[in-house]
Amino acid sequence: MVLMLDVKGLKAFYDEAEVLRGVNISVGKGEAVAILGPNGAGKTTLLRAICGLVRCRGKITFDGKKINGMKTHERIRLGMAICPEGRRLFSNLTVEDNLLLAGNDLDVAYSLFPRLRERRKQLVKTMSGGEQQMVAIARALMLKPKLLMLDEPSTGLAPIVVGAIGDAISRIRDEFGISILIVEQNIHLAFRVASRAYILVNGEVVREGKTSELQEIEKEYFEV
Repeated sequence: MVLMLDVKGLKAFYDEAEVLRGVNISVGKGEAVAILGPNGAGKTTLLRAICGLVRCRGKITFDGKKINGMKTHERIRLGMAICPEGRRLFSNLTVEDNLLLAGNDLDVAYSLFPRLRERRKQLVKTMSGGEQQMVAIARALMLKPKLLMLDEPSTGLAPIVVGAIGDAISRIRDEFGISILIVEQNIHLAFRVASRAYILVNGEVVREGKTSELQEIEKEYFEV
């Protein structure tokens, strides 16, 4: 498998606190991989470290190039995009204005989420949580990434909306050929869209494998 992302021995820090302790993960080209684990495991920190947003040590290789030491905007130019937890949209701008902040190819966004075309002039703050999540994912796609990182895209959404988001993520993987790294608490969504998963606990990978082989992890690592 040709790798899009290869992380070796990654340690990440907030001040002097070590949050990640030698994490190894990889994502192949065109592959979707999930990062799972309980609250406080370091999942979001892992994405932030890959993006260059926290102090870290270890080796990060993206599309065959070592990116340690690169600034976040330099990593984005190489083809990396993140859809952060909480969406981080400009609520007083319209859907279209939010999208245009990231790029000009609106057809990509509207082909994935036709509802956004219908509501392109609507202020984001007047939209439902599910619609706002669509805007956030579409905005990340406007960067035309090789790797799309999604941080808890199902948070606060109704099950039917989570299903629609899952459909969209699968299309991004299959039709657009974009590699995906998804952090999720909803393991059912993660298993639906990802072929492999890593279980992160207390900043360390404690288990990894094909999602088809990890069906019992909920009882072991999550509150049920």
